[in-house]
Amino acid sequence: MPRTKLPVPDVAEAGPGLWSNAIRAGDTLYISGQVARPFEGGTEMVGENEYEQARQIFSRIDRIIKAAGGTMDNLVKMTIYVVDITKNTEVWRARREFFTGDFPASTLVEVRSLAKPEVLVEIEAVAYLGGS
Repeated sequence: MPRTKLPVPDVAEAGPGLWSNAIRAGDTLYISGQVARPFEGGTEMVGENEYEQARQIFSRIDRIIKAAGGTMDNLVKMTIYVVDITKNTEVWRARREFFTGDFPASTLVEVRSLAKPEVLVEIEAVAYLGGS
């Protein structure tokens, strides 16, 4: 099955050659771990706490899925990485703003650190874009 990089004009990627925001393989969209970078790019984080960063990340994921022709309802799996597991309710609070009905299957993992000290949350996701 061929895989193709999904172009997402309104969500900047990290530097060229580092990774792709998303790869589509058939009806499945694999979304790389997203952190709370601004849509237009840059290295600063949007948000100073888990809630604000999670909101920005879910907004990034929403834009990526829309670029593939889907919606957040197409998400089937998320892996959420946090540096402080006690702040998980803040991530859940943000998640409830982006989903209706059943949530995707999810895993929450506490890690010692992420890419930079100011990165508090990272989320990777898989979406199914095919028919039922």
